[in-house]
Formats: sequence, C-alpha cells, structure tokens
Amino acid sequence: MGKLCRSSYGGGNMAVREIHCEEITKAVARLCVKACTLLPPDIAILLECASENEENEAARFTLSDLVDNFNYAAQSGLPICQDTGMAVVFTDIGQNLHITGGDFAAAVDEGVRRGYTEGYLRLSVVRDPLRRENTQDNTPAVLHTCIVPGDRLSITVAPKGFGSENMSAMKMLLPNSTADDVISFIVETVKAAGAQPCPPVIIGVGLGGTVEQAALFAKRALLRPADQRNEDPFYAELEIRALSAVNALGIGAQGFGGKHTALAVNLEQLPTHIAGMPCVVNMGCHATRHATAIL
Repeated sequence: MGKLCRSSYGGGNMAVREIHCEEITKAVARLCVKACTLLPPDIAILLECASENEENEAARFTLSDLVDNFNYAAQSGLPICQDTGMAVVFTDIGQNLHITGGDFAAAVDEGVRRGYTEGYLRLSVVRDPLRRENTQDNTPAVLHTCIVPGDRLSITVAPKGFGSENMSAMKMLLPNSTADDVISFIVETVKAAGAQPCPPVIIGVGLGGTVEQAALFAKRALLRPADQRNEDPFYAELEIRALSAVNALGIGAQGFGGKHTALAVNLEQLPTHIAGMPCVVNMGCHATRHATAIL
C-alpha cells in the first residue's frame, strides 16, 4: 500500500512514501459503512453491563433493546441508527507522506459520497444552513487534519447524529473557576438535554485553549475509548466525579429513569490564556460511532 521514493529537501535526502488518492477514497468509503453499522467494542461492553446492572425495570428493558439493536446491526449490516449523521473525518498525515493523484479533501469527500450512497446510508447534509437544499450524497465531510511524524495516514470517520449534537454547549468559564465549576457545567448541560441526545450518552469535554480548540477537542474526546480515563490523575478523578454527578440526575436510558444517564465523561485539557477558560461539552448518544484505518 503506497510506495517509497527519495526526495531531496534542504540539501539532504529524506524517504518519502507515496499514496494515491484512490486508496484514501476507498478507505473512507469503507469506514463510513463500518462506523454506521458496528458499534465500538468499548461502548458495546458498557451498554451490556448497564443492561445487566440497571435496577429500574423500564430502563433495563430499554437498555436490553439497545443491546439487541446494535447486535442486529452488526449481523445484518444495517445502520445502528437511522440518523447516520454528518461524516466527521479526523486525519493524521505523516510528514513524510506524499499524496498523489488528486486533491486530498476531494478524495475524502468522494469516499463519503461512495460510502453513503452505495451503503444506503441516510443523506442528511444540506448545502446551506438557511436554504436547506440537500446535497444528496452526504458531502461535504467535516475534515480535520493534523501533521504528525512518520509516513502513514490515519483516518477516523466519526458519523455525528444531530440528536446529540444539538444538545452540545459552550461556556466561557472564569479563569478562577474550579473543577467543581466544570462539573457543574457538564451536569447543567446534561440536565437541560434530558432524553433528547438518546442516553445513556458519552460526554466529550474540551477545557482550555480557545473557543474553536475547546470545541474540536470536545469532539476528539468522543473518540477516546469510553473505558479509558484521562492520563492525568487530576483530570481522571474529575471525569469520574462528573460521571457520578450526571448519573445522579436519574434521567436514565432514553429518559426512562435509572442510574445510567451516561456511560463515560471524556475530558481533554489544553493550555489556555490567563484571562479565560473555554469549556465545550459535546454530547454523544449511546451509539457514539467511529472507525479507524491506517494506510
């Protein structure tokens, strides 16, 4: 997959690996279908455990239905949810990788077009926010790129449904805000959302940076395995406390009550300015979907 060539740059030789846009397109198309039909194993396990441990009868039956649904989707190749979302695509591009045969962003969009039309996934993207004309192929993708060391290309497709996206929120906390203030905002956001984001939810939080950084990292946080805590013990404890506080709300699975309003709180922190503390909560539904390939 791809080939190596030699390139002279700055007076020295550097190995550069080439990859054709068609490979990228095919990978994105496969990932669109995979992400929409196969729930990530970490989330599947947490849903199964919630179903077994829930004490509220209505919520327990609901969680059992959710488990049956994602199992049937995997077996049949049908989408886990009818809202197959906007295709949010995260790419890590190795700095020693040369993309050939066309435009990178166009290759990603072509992959989304093929994946959604040939995979019979719902087409939910409109070309303009006010005039609302459907693009008929779920493009354009929401594309985020990052240049990293190496010569590989990592692609993650994360279809984002808007039942959960609509319930996301941003707040400019004061620079002297505490961990308790962050937890309070997370709880406030989940309480206001109620059953609309299809709980039990995965909660992505971006704290610090600037407004756009916090929003991006809140969405990236949804890609972290739901059973994996922040590497910093301070923030790992904050995540655990926030999850406990959210579940104490008693909203429960699909709003039927019980102790499983959320499955995880994933927080990513960033350096920020002395005068502020942006905080973004990005809600993910019980089917917080994503799939990755490395080319």
